[in-house]
Amino acid sequence: MRSRDARFDGWFFTAVLTTGIYCRPSCPVAPPKPENMRFFPTSAAAQQAGFRACKRCRPDASPGSPEWNQRADLVGRAMRLIADGVVDREGVPGLAARLGYSARQVERQLLAEVGAGPLALARAQRAQTARVLVETTALPMAEVALAAGFGSIRAFNDTVREVFAVAPSELRRRAPGAPAPSGPLSLRLPFRAPLCPDNLFGHLAATAVPGVEEWRDGVYRRTLRLPHGHGVVALRPMPDHIGCRLSLSDLRDLPVAINRCRRMLDLDADPAAVDELLRSDALLRELVDKNPGRRVPRTADSAEFAVRTVLGQQVSTAAARTLAARLVVEHGAEVADAEGGLTHLFPEPEALAAVDPATLAFPQSRRRALLALVNALAEGQIDLDVSGDWRRARAGLAALPGIGPWSVESIAMRALGDPDAFIATDLGVRLAARQLGLPRTPAALTARAAAWRPWRAYAVQYLWATGDHAINRLPAA
Repeated sequence: MRSRDARFDGWFFTAVLTTGIYCRPSCPVAPPKPENMRFFPTSAAAQQAGFRACKRCRPDASPGSPEWNQRADLVGRAMRLIADGVVDREGVPGLAARLGYSARQVERQLLAEVGAGPLALARAQRAQTARVLVETTALPMAEVALAAGFGSIRAFNDTVREVFAVAPSELRRRAPGAPAPSGPLSLRLPFRAPLCPDNLFGHLAATAVPGVEEWRDGVYRRTLRLPHGHGVVALRPMPDHIGCRLSLSDLRDLPVAINRCRRMLDLDADPAAVDELLRSDALLRELVDKNPGRRVPRTADSAEFAVRTVLGQQVSTAAARTLAARLVVEHGAEVADAEGGLTHLFPEPEALAAVDPATLAFPQSRRRALLALVNALAEGQIDLDVSGDWRRARAGLAALPGIGPWSVESIAMRALGDPDAFIATDLGVRLAARQLGLPRTPAALTARAAAWRPWRAYAVQYLWATGDHAINRLPAA
């Protein structure tokens, strides 16, 4: 707090007793006396204690805590589900049912660890969504209230006044720039520096499925399947943020769309902690120092990525894209794109489960693997959602025919978001191991990689960077 260290923004929030406001650690205002400071693990906890957000540092717009994407326990899973809008759609009972606990147990655990219950956490997210819509659009306030998830205009007005200490109309008046009358929403997605965009956007662009994704003019674009409709997002890497343009068929999906984009780009990661550990290994130090801040390219749709992983088994990146594109054209739902480059949503598991195997133009063994996977996903036998249990999901995937260790760990790393997933059998990883003098066999390499825990998924990104593959570099604009 005294050094205004931005690396800790989102990790915790500081409230000031004498002013009644709460700030992020990097707030430019001179820090108060220690005896006047109180610390909270979430903005929701600070709000619940009666503090309002600082107008200078805007703590509600800081990156999310990396802790919730690192943990596979009840609290970590609950925080990911709340960020994905489950409480607004299904209530606290729906959240508890997804987690397999009683609502009382979930409430108690969240209060103990993050200082706020599910309703308070969801309310804080609604407040931030409302602020984005008030400041960036010209929507009538009643429509903003509905889109942000408030049950009434009164609840919307009361929450905005309580959290930001101004009325919604005043919040709009003070916003920098004129709000857009219509069209896509333009947002800035913050992250903790440093961020290396090369492998992050390089991977997404190199593996993009035509019709669903594209790289155009320095921007990664893709379609999104969302709870109330669909959307198209355009993401551009910038020095201090990710530029984000969202076109949504239903504005109620805004917080979910933002959360999924942040998750796909791994924007809530803690690069300082990751790189510090990996840099301590002499064989990785030079790779980390060359391009620090590598993120794990994840996915906006876990089921989609699992299907694409099976399609990509033992074939080139180009061949995997071709196979996926065929499924998209034949079984994906069509969408309209004002810019004309995107045409479909990736087909859901239920649609693929009904496909005649004879129509799939790839080997019989891969047909069996694909159909076994989509049936397991469609029937709920395997849960790859943000609430999913990582160990149970791994076991379920491994039990399917044709799903080996490479596929299981790839899905764990990029779909489940396990930061410690490690693909010891991957060809690129093994080639890098040979080049760096690491053990070459999967078993020996896995044993050697124990020193990189709990960040082995990030170590994979640095190992891949030793190769000359398109996934390692930004495409030409």
